Amino acid sequence: MPGVARRKEWLRMSEPFVTLDLHGYTADQARVKVDAALRRADRGTYQIRCVHGFHGGTVIRDTLQYKYRSHPKVKRIMPGDNPGVTVLVLREL
Repeated sequence: MPGVARRKEWLRMSEPFVTLDLHGYTADQARVKVDAALRRADRGTYQIRCVHGFHGGTVIRDTLQYKYRSHPKVKRIMPGDNPGVTVLVLREL
């Protein structure tokens, strides 16, 4: 099965800084993507940078801040370099 090898490779990937582009997603769709990234995050992942934009509203930003503030893998949530970015910190550098 070719998909199995690719899936195992994906699960082994370890990137210290992960970026998710959430433009065009609803809050529920964005939550599913972030949940998947958190499940795949291992000890080598320090931050998940969620790029959601802000001109279309702040629903995704607000959802991220509310839903993940008490998530066991998330140490803290901080704003990114602009209002359209939220950073989930999993480990401190």
